Amino acid sequence: MTHALPGYVCPEDGTRADARTAPWCCPACDGPWDLDFAPDPAGPLEPASGPNSLWRYGAVLPLPGAFSVSLAEGHTPLVPLAERVHAKLDFLMPTLSFKDRGAVMLAELARRLAPERVVADSSGNAGTSVAAYCARAGLDCEVFVPEGTSEKKTEQMRAHGAAVRVVPGGREAAAEAARSAADRPGVFYASHVFNPYFLHGTKTYVYEIWEELGGRLPDALVVPVGNGTLLLGAALAVEELAARGVRPPALIAVQSAAVAPLAAAFAAGAEEAAPVPQLPTLAEGIAIPAPPRARQILAAVRKSGGTFLTVPDDRLREAQRDLARRGLFVEPTAAACWAAVGPGAPDDPLHGRTAIVPLCGAGAKTGLAT
Repeated sequence: MTHALPGYVCPEDGTRADARTAPWCCPACDGPWDLDFAPDPAGPLEPASGPNSLWRYGAVLPLPGAFSVSLAEGHTPLVPLAERVHAKLDFLMPTLSFKDRGAVMLAELARRLAPERVVADSSGNAGTSVAAYCARAGLDCEVFVPEGTSEKKTEQMRAHGAAVRVVPGGREAAAEAARSAADRPGVFYASHVFNPYFLHGTKTYVYEIWEELGGRLPDALVVPVGNGTLLLGAALAVEELAARGVRPPALIAVQSAAVAPLAAAFAAGAEEAAPVPQLPTLAEGIAIPAPPRARQILAAVRKSGGTFLTVPDDRLREAQRDLARRGLFVEPTAAACWAAVGPGAPDDPLHGRTAIVPLCGAGAKTGLAT
């Protein structure tokens, strides 16, 4: 029932809006929304035994009542990479990307709101996820992508029935085109950046780790960061689990050295990130020159006692090959965290701590970096 949907709240100025009628961004500051939702820390947390999907964590998710959209996402395994490092294989999700965690939430939300059309913008993986879940929900979908997006990813979007709009320029140009379309009547903007329901989907990544480790979390969670959707989802789950007595991990954020506005801001002690040039990098999925949620990302990393690491393309290339030699074929962006803390990393960035890295996207989508 849509009347039971948690509403939006702006983290910058406190503006509130009904999720059924709200514009896609805060009308006062044009910033992204947060969600007026927090699960009861005294409520039951044992995952439901019924749905074989992330909906089994329904007790901590903000979409109440019966759900109908799912592709049996979630339950991705942990495998060891080093003595104290495990990888979570989120490239085994239905569309071969961790973005399924948030896309299923947006598609279920859109199904309940019944728009005429869903629009999204993406450098690839978010678009394929939204396209797939809109197909599952019976929703018309249009995805705006920057020129140069992997043909394998755009082919996947079209296969799911989405209309793909290739926008000249980089990632920000595609976002601007999608936002212009989102301002039209009858359109739902399935933004993995501006819509907070997406973050409450990605937080299931940490709930699964908590479950897989028998009710605890590692010393550190190493997360690739562009727009920060996985890191901010992880921060939500860490905070919710801490309220239940679970020791919180440090959040270690990884950026491409070529496009690292957040790492630069963190090093400078700044609360906000200044935009940087859109330079080419193998890690296209995290090459975001001006992340809209920069302030929140920086605050979350600092609160956790974590840090930022950057990796150049030569280490990304070698990390992708190293993972492939271990039987794990992922796209270059997905190799970023292993590049940051694996064998090719300088010194010991983990300082002996236990850690989990996500392998977020399948190499079948991009091939080997050259």
